[in-house]
Amino acid sequence: MKAFQVNAPHDYRVAEVEEPTAGAGEVLVRVAFAGICGSDMHIIHGDNAFVRFPRITGHEFAGVIDAVGEGITDVAVGDRVCVDPVISCGTCYPCRINRPNVCSALEVIGVHRNGGFEEFVSVPVANVHKLPEHIGLDAAALVEPYTIAANVLDRMQPHPGDRLLILGAGVIGMTILQMARALGIEEIIVTDVINERLTAAKELGATHVLNSREQEVEKEVLALTQGEGVPLIADAACVPALLPQMLRLASPAGRIGLLGFSVQPSELVQLEVIKKELTLVGSRLSNRKFPEVLKLMENGRLDPLALVSHRLPLSDMPNAIDMLDHRPEEARKVLISIGA
Repeated sequence: MKAFQVNAPHDYRVAEVEEPTAGAGEVLVRVAFAGICGSDMHIIHGDNAFVRFPRITGHEFAGVIDAVGEGITDVAVGDRVCVDPVISCGTCYPCRINRPNVCSALEVIGVHRNGGFEEFVSVPVANVHKLPEHIGLDAAALVEPYTIAANVLDRMQPHPGDRLLILGAGVIGMTILQMARALGIEEIIVTDVINERLTAAKELGATHVLNSREQEVEKEVLALTQGEGVPLIADAACVPALLPQMLRLASPAGRIGLLGFSVQPSELVQLEVIKKELTLVGSRLSNRKFPEVLKLMENGRLDPLALVSHRLPLSDMPNAIDMLDHRPEEARKVLISIGA
């Protein structure tokens, strides 16, 4: 079968690989669509410390169950499913307190084990979610990025009437924007350095957009909030150097959600944190948010296909990688058609 395989940093190709089988407790999924994520790009660039090469990447995908392993009764061949990439042990401390997304023995499909950029993939049955009838497989492939958004917003614990500042209008910033709107957050400020992304953010419901290369973000945000600052700040830019600015922009009792995996240190001014009693939270993957996101999609409160700028076949993966590397302003979400 065909698969997109990363052999080493910057060494990748569409290759012929052996088709997997469904072991006990697993299902074999015929992949229909898979989305390219920023973390896939990190693997390609050699910036992911968790991956072991060679690796078939892809953790945003949906398809149809093609075979089931021994002992499985709650799903069947032909079921349409999307896949939660988080595999946890169920017994360690994070799992015991219902935080399996940071399991001590965490495995992520597409990182620690082969993922969705292949025609067939074997996954634990516990990780598949059957799709409501009118959610297409293309939209279902994008459930996972919305679970990232749902998780960071949950970690920040919004209150009624809270404003939200999103730094970065890439795909994760846009999913946070849509999710925040679906959850009832009305005033949302989005910053980026690419005007095309800010235009898209406005179309998706941002009340204010700021180009941080052309405008003084701190001055503008403080003016918009009458000097109070912002209760909720989501760092979808993932630039460590922005942390001091986030601390200054946060309102007293504000919450800042961090999503980046950079190993570069950030300057943290303790006075800013203590005098405002700020809360800084990390957010990794998602803590069983797939049912929540599927329900919001089913009810029409999320529109994942609004994020899609390109649909390409698996054979075009190298060209898609080149575009995302060198012409990111041309793309939002790139969706790869595999067995559609």
